[in-house]
Amino acid sequence: MNMKICLMPGDGIGPEIVEQAVAVLDKVAAKFGHTVEYSNALIGGVAIDATGNPLPDETVAACKAADAVLLGAVGGPKWDTLPGDRRPEKGLLGIRKALGLFANLRPAKLFPELAQACFLRPDIVKDGIDVMVVRELTGCIYFGQPVGREMRDGKMTAFNTMVYDEEEVRRIARLAFDAAMKREKRLCSVDKANVLEVSRLWREVVEEVAKEYPEVELTHMYVDNAAMQLVRNPNQFDVIVTGNLFGDILSDEAAVITGSIGMLPSASLGAGGPGLYEPIHGSAPDIAGQNKANPLATILSVAMMLRYAFSLNDEAQAIENAVQRVLQEGYRTGDIMEEGKSLVGCNTMGNLVAERI
Repeated sequence: MNMKICLMPGDGIGPEIVEQAVAVLDKVAAKFGHTVEYSNALIGGVAIDATGNPLPDETVAACKAADAVLLGAVGGPKWDTLPGDRRPEKGLLGIRKALGLFANLRPAKLFPELAQACFLRPDIVKDGIDVMVVRELTGCIYFGQPVGREMRDGKMTAFNTMVYDEEEVRRIARLAFDAAMKREKRLCSVDKANVLEVSRLWREVVEEVAKEYPEVELTHMYVDNAAMQLVRNPNQFDVIVTGNLFGDILSDEAAVITGSIGMLPSASLGAGGPGLYEPIHGSAPDIAGQNKANPLATILSVAMMLRYAFSLNDEAQAIENAVQRVLQEGYRTGDIMEEGKSLVGCNTMGNLVAERI
C-alpha cells in the first residue's frame, strides 16, 4: 500500500513529536512492505507567523489531497494576545470543519506498566484500562439553533438548543459500531433518554443501526450512571458512543483516569475524506526544543491512523506492542517518570519504539 500523509507539526513540541512518529511509521512501512508519501503544511502559530492566517488555503488543499493527516500541536503564549479569530486554535477548528470531521475517537488506555500513574484503586486497574469514547463533534447543544439571550418577564435569560436529526445520529452510530468491530465488539450508547426527547430519538436510531451489526453487543446507559461507572469499573466498557455535550465530559473523564495525558492519542473522522490524527495534549511551550517531550501519544496516533484510515490492524498492533515493550523495559520520559525507571528524552524514546517494531 502507498499511503499519502499530510504532516502538520504545528507549534511548541509539535515538530519534535511528529518527527519521532514519522520515524516509527517509516519503520512499520518498511517492515510490512508499504510506502509513504509525505507532504508538509502549516497550521496554528507557525502559519500565522508565515502567512498571517492560522489555516492557509494551501494547508486545506494539502490535507484534502492526503489519505490521512497527522497533527502535532497548536498554540502558545506568543500568540495569546491575538484576536480570537486569528488565534492558532482557529486553525484546528477550521481544518476539522474543512474536512467534515464529525466524530472524535479518543481511546483512554492505561498500560499496566503505568498503573501507578492512575488515580483509581490498584485492584481496579491491575490489568490496565482500555476504553474508546466516540464523541459526535458537529451537533447537539453546541451548535443547535436557536441560541442567544433575551429578556423574559424582566429577567435576562440565556438559552441553547439541543438538536440532533436522525442522520446525524445514524452516521456517528455506524462509525462507533465499526470501531467496536475492530475491538471487542461491545458498544455502550450513552444518553439521557429518561428525560430528553433528543436522547429518545438517539436511542431509537442507534437500535436501528445495531441491526446492521449483529456481531456487536449493544447496551444503553444514562450519562450520569456512565460517569460513575467510568471511575467505578472502567473495564466494563469497550466502546462508548455519545453526543457532543456528553462526549465532551466523558472523554475528558476517561482520559484523566489514566493519569497520563502524555500517553493518549485521538482521531477525528468524517464521511470518506481524510481523518485527522493527533495527541490530546497541548503544545507544551515550556519544554519545546529541549528534547523533553513525550512522543508516545503521537506515535500511538499513528497506530490509530493505520487502523482507521487504512485498516492495517497488524501494523497498528505492532506499534502498540513496541510502545508497551519499551515501557516494560523501564524507559520513561519526564512526564511519566517514576522511581527506579530510566529517564530518556523525546528522541531516545522515539528511537526505542522504532527499534522494537
